[in-house]
Amino acid sequence: MLVQKIHHVAYRCKDAKETVDWYVKHLDMKFVLAIAENEVPSTKAPDPYMHVFLDAGDGNVLAFFELPSQPPMDRDRNTPAWVQHLALKVDSMDTLLATKARLEAAGIEVVGPTDHTIFKSIYFFDPNGHRLELAADVGTPEMYAKLDEVKWAMLQEWSETRRAPRHAAWMHDGSMAQ
Repeated sequence: MLVQKIHHVAYRCKDAKETVDWYVKHLDMKFVLAIAENEVPSTKAPDPYMHVFLDAGDGNVLAFFELPSQPPMDRDRNTPAWVQHLALKVDSMDTLLATKARLEAAGIEVVGPTDHTIFKSIYFFDPNGHRLELAADVGTPEMYAKLDEVKWAMLQEWSETRRAPRHAAWMHDGSMAQ
């Protein structure tokens, strides 16, 4: 494979310090690096920024840019708020539920757990308006194998019809015993 792993994923933030403090406090991430420049290295544009990096576990890095000279950040109004999100894996349902309780105790609104059959998730927003998902895998090897068998056929059917294929309807209709 050409790509070894994701080096980092970067989002914009309103306030770098507030963002780092929030991720450290609520998601137990470690603050690992800060880079600040007055000029963008790739484009040479004069645009001061603070670029902060957080350890999201297992070599995954989540980064943010604070851009004080740019217009206020906003979201893509042509995309529903539930679409663009960052999903982070947790080790168990116990951790998922404990984290939900901890977030709610801190006054953060949480949706879920939502049952996706092969994983269960909670959803909430960070202080910048980015939607986050915490997911705990609950699928069986049989479930993953069934999904693997139909992925290309589903994609092809979707490409032709733009309608949800029924190849994996068992995920939502309860027909596969769990």
